[in-house]
Amino acid sequence: MSSSAKANRRQKIRLLVADDHMVMRMGLVFAASAQPDLEVVAEVDSGEETIVAYRKHRPDVVILDLRMRGMGGLEAIRALKAEFHTVRIVVFSNYARGEEVYQAMRAGAAGFVVKNMNLTQLVDAIRRVYAGERYLPAELAAGIGTRSISPLSERETEVLGLIAKGRSNKEIGAILGVTEGTVKIHVTNILSKLDVTARTEALVVAVQRGIIDIA
Repeated sequence: MSSSAKANRRQKIRLLVADDHMVMRMGLVFAASAQPDLEVVAEVDSGEETIVAYRKHRPDVVILDLRMRGMGGLEAIRALKAEFHTVRIVVFSNYARGEEVYQAMRAGAAGFVVKNMNLTQLVDAIRRVYAGERYLPAELAAGIGTRSISPLSERETEVLGLIAKGRSNKEIGAILGVTEGTVKIHVTNILSKLDVTARTEALVVAVQRGIIDIA
C-alpha cells in the first residue's frame, strides 16, 4: 500500500457497530462503506461483545443499539464510559421514548438517532460526535422535557473540570496539550452554552445540573 493510500486510510472514522439484528448491522456496514470517510472495523451483537471489541479495536465511534441480547445498551454505555472515558457513542435505536433517550444521554452517549430516521442523519451524527459535539434531533430533545443533559462537548467538560480544580487557562492548555488561546475559546463556549457570564457562575450551574461533580 502506498504512503498516500495509508494516509487516506488513517483519515477515516473507524466504527464499531453493535446491534443484535443481523440485517440492520449489514445495512449499517453497507451505508458506512458508501461514505469515503467512514470505515467499520468491527460488528457485534451484544453488550458484552461491544466492550471486548472496543478494547481490541479502539474505534473512533461506537454505534450502539439500546436493546440487545445479554447486556443491554445502557449497561454497555456505562461500562464503556467507566473504562474508557473518551469513548464516543451514538445510540441507534428503534425506541425513542423520552425516558430512554434521557437515560442513554445521561449514561454517556453523545448522540441518539432513531432507526426510522433517514440514514443521512446517522452519518451526520457520527461525524459530529467524532468531532466532539453532541447530536440530539429536536424531536427527541423535546421528549426529554425540562430534564437536563449536558450541552457541553467532551473537551469543554474537561476544561470545566480543570477550572473547578483552580487551574489557569495556561495550565489547562499545558495539561490538555492545546494553546492558551484554544482554552479561551472553550471557556467562551462554556459560558455561552450555560448562559452565564463568569467562570464561577459556570461552575455553580454545572454542579447544579450534574454536568460535573466537585468532590
